[in-house]
Amino acid sequence: MNEENDEQTHRTDPQPPRHPPRRRRAWRPEADAETAALLRHLATHPWLVGGRDDELIAAVRRNEHALRSAVARLGWVLVIERDLVRLRKSPPPRPQAWATQGPSPAACSWFFLLLAAAESMPPRTAIGHLVTQARAAAAEAGLPTHHDIAERRAILAALHMLDERGIVERLDGDLEGYLHDEQAPVLLAIHHTRLAYVVANPGTLDPATDPHAWLQQAQREPDAARRMRRALVDDTCVHTALLDETEAQWLSQRVRGDDGGPLADAFGLVLERRAEGAAFIVPDEAYRHMNELGPMPFPAPGTIAHAALLLLDHAALNGTTGNGPGPGWRGMSEDQVVAALTACADNSASGKGGWGAEYAKDPLLLARKVRDLLTGTNLARLTPTDSPTGGEETTTMWWFAPTAGRWAQAGIAVPKAVRPRPRSSRVTPAHQCPPTPLQQGLFSDIEAKEAMEEPTP
Repeated sequence: MNEENDEQTHRTDPQPPRHPPRRRRAWRPEADAETAALLRHLATHPWLVGGRDDELIAAVRRNEHALRSAVARLGWVLVIERDLVRLRKSPPPRPQAWATQGPSPAACSWFFLLLAAAESMPPRTAIGHLVTQARAAAAEAGLPTHHDIAERRAILAALHMLDERGIVERLDGDLEGYLHDEQAPVLLAIHHTRLAYVVANPGTLDPATDPHAWLQQAQREPDAARRMRRALVDDTCVHTALLDETEAQWLSQRVRGDDGGPLADAFGLVLERRAEGAAFIVPDEAYRHMNELGPMPFPAPGTIAHAALLLLDHAALNGTTGNGPGPGWRGMSEDQVVAALTACADNSASGKGGWGAEYAKDPLLLARKVRDLLTGTNLARLTPTDSPTGGEETTTMWWFAPTAGRWAQAGIAVPKAVRPRPRSSRVTPAHQCPPTPLQQGLFSDIEAKEAMEEPTP
């Protein structure tokens, strides 16, 4: 009986409110790995569309807080909707080099003309109606239209770009049929709410009032720290010799500690620092296929990549070191580059297992392709210079970055059709060298040992 009274007294006595203890969030290493993988994927695929990327969109929602925290340090904006994830980036670090690998100017023009037409179109429309409205937008802007096969190819390329982004999607029919029939039976779906996310850098200026200032703002990130962070994340590497004073100061003082290091950790990358520059390196286990980290893998199979390796080896032995961008850069004139590639083509078999016949027969075409590859991967820089013969003529100097030493002697491999089977290959296997924007190592083994002996400033 006394026990019951005690229990009643205990129940009726006023007690101070007790808050449930806060549960500590369990640390899940797999969550950090998932966030890093999503960041790397979004860096190269900034559009995730419902129906095609549902699993990735769900993963983004699970890691929304960590993703927003990481991209905010880059000045990027992450848009998350029910059926869309859009990563809006800051201006690229090297817009001219990146534009070389992009779509043609005609395709870009029709991309925005189709966008302008889509704004006033119904959610479902035929391809012919959309293109007709785009031609009207071109006439309003004073742009000529030709109605020829080249123009239809540009329009088709623009439609594929819109479809990849989930802005104007194909519902029925074959887009390729438009090449031969402008009224091809193709039904398109227009997602009007996604039109606002097309321009990644809308800026703060009015393009109609001052188009040149707006374009300059859209092409270059004004904050030096953000420029450097994006260059490390989205480009192959950062060269000290090519930086301005503010950027060089950031690289010297903040790349390792409170700024660059945590950003590399968030992306699951490893910071590699040398006197010549810095890079974020992707571990072997972080990727499965060479095209996961960018559109320009190097080293890679194929005529262009093999010719580029041979050219890097040739420049390391025969290139000049005077008047270069900085220490470790080696230069060759464009005539010397073409001559070296011509000699390589003469010594390389064409056909199955060898070099492409069109490149072996046309060294100038091969040189242009190699130029696009090496400048796109930030391994070479082209500068105009006075002709060695004198006069007012100018020539182009190819300057090869110190990072080219990473693959020293890798270009000694000959094409498969004429290569004997060696007991041990000195060539770095292609699957061990991840694609742009990141590589396994920044400099050659010799330079790495020297850097370990002398502290980096």
